Amino acid sequence: MRGFVTSYGPSNVKKLIWDREFAGGKWNFIDNTAGDCVYPYLEKYANQGSILDLGCGPGNTANELSESKYRTYLGVDISAEALAKAKQRTEQTGRAEKNRFTTGDFLSYEPDEPFDVILFRESMYHVPLGKIKPVLSHYSQYLKDGGVFIVRMYLAMNGKNKFRPTKMVQIIEKNFDVLEKGRHGGPGDATVIVFRPQGRRA
Repeated sequence: MRGFVTSYGPSNVKKLIWDREFAGGKWNFIDNTAGDCVYPYLEKYANQGSILDLGCGPGNTANELSESKYRTYLGVDISAEALAKAKQRTEQTGRAEKNRFTTGDFLSYEPDEPFDVILFRESMYHVPLGKIKPVLSHYSQYLKDGGVFIVRMYLAMNGKNKFRPTKMVQIIEKNFDVLEKGRHGGPGDATVIVFRPQGRRA
């Protein structure tokens, strides 16, 4: 039921759930992800440019990514509790001039500028299957020329493919131009896929 509500429920209900969970410490275990497999892709494609992180949580990407590899970062999350932690961490790492955060439901968020990279770091799990293409098409207009999407997800667990994440990647591969797809071993078997709108020049 929780998974259904956080994907399909109204924004105010999703916000209540995520705020309660972050305030209660449920997600404290994700606070340290230094060395994650997504960072080399981000550093390569950001190319010292701008990053939009949709579903940024407590600010891991904003504060663990190599500071020299990007110019500006905007993190969007529905949870004010998560963003409070992200902002605190940003002050501690001295990145307040580079990192910004805003509260919003990324299913309907509208940026006010284009980006070199738009990141869904596991937040793609919370996009209903029927909305994968519309959501990505919406954000395509906010990619700079040569810009890319980067999605990181676990497609398998204990060697068995998971239906929804696998289906999500199939939708991406069918409707977008895939530049890279890397599968990284470990307990969760993480996959990173880099892509851009079809026909968009590099």
